Amino acid sequence: MTKDLRKDFFYGKKALITGGSSGIGLALARQLVARGANLWLAARDRSKLESTCRELKAAAPEPAQVIGFSEADIAVESQARNAVEQAAKGLGPLDLLINNAGTSHPGYFLEMDAKIFHETMDTNYFGTLNMTRAVVPEMIRRGKGHIVNVSSAAAYLALFGYSSYAPTKCAVRGLSDVLRCELKPKGIRVTIAMPPDTDTPSLAKEKKIRPSELDIISASGTEYPPEAVARDILSGVEHNRYIVITGWDTMLFYWLTNILGPLQYPVIDLLVADAIRKKKAAETKNRARV
Repeated sequence: MTKDLRKDFFYGKKALITGGSSGIGLALARQLVARGANLWLAARDRSKLESTCRELKAAAPEPAQVIGFSEADIAVESQARNAVEQAAKGLGPLDLLINNAGTSHPGYFLEMDAKIFHETMDTNYFGTLNMTRAVVPEMIRRGKGHIVNVSSAAAYLALFGYSSYAPTKCAVRGLSDVLRCELKPKGIRVTIAMPPDTDTPSLAKEKKIRPSELDIISASGTEYPPEAVARDILSGVEHNRYIVITGWDTMLFYWLTNILGPLQYPVIDLLVADAIRKKKAAETKNRARV
């Protein structure tokens, strides 16, 4: 029996996704469109946005679905507000904002230029803040809406090499915690997603520059497909869950860091010490070959 799309939770919903032209954002866009939602994307690369929108329109199950985009750098407040205004004009009042846009530039703390720390915070935290501040007033006026902030497992398990990245995701988590309790009485729900390593173009780029110690530590974890992360996020929205974590191993680390508290740090120290030992052994072996 064919499922009646009109009964889907997201059917007819109006959603705005930042960073929706690749990775987790693209997976979310595809799934939302397949479930009958109207969609607006915001990102910096116009050519990717145009290509993505063509794909989504071709795949849309309902001819009346609206799919559009805004070319914007959400780290700039005026551009973020303009993107929200364009989305509201194209779709109508927004039901769902997914703050997914993000960037990562791992490296050794003292070897990274100071501008990397500022640029990462501008995109990951202030981009999320700018979009949320632009969307919330209308949601409050209507007394409903849902905001999803895509953070990272690095928000609770900050690893070697992520000195420019983990603090930004911790900031997103802190903001989400405050928004959850402030906006819930006004009828607005908040969800924070903290995905692990996900098979995206961003992670592929990251792997080319990240410290070898981080490579060794990350090798023990699971790399999840963006489609799985997107499904979990949308399920979290549908069931009004605040925290969304993909994967049993990621969930285990989440609970361990919360239950163990300060005891987590000796465990992390062991992981780092083992990574350094393996790196030195590999370097010694390479020198012996020369």
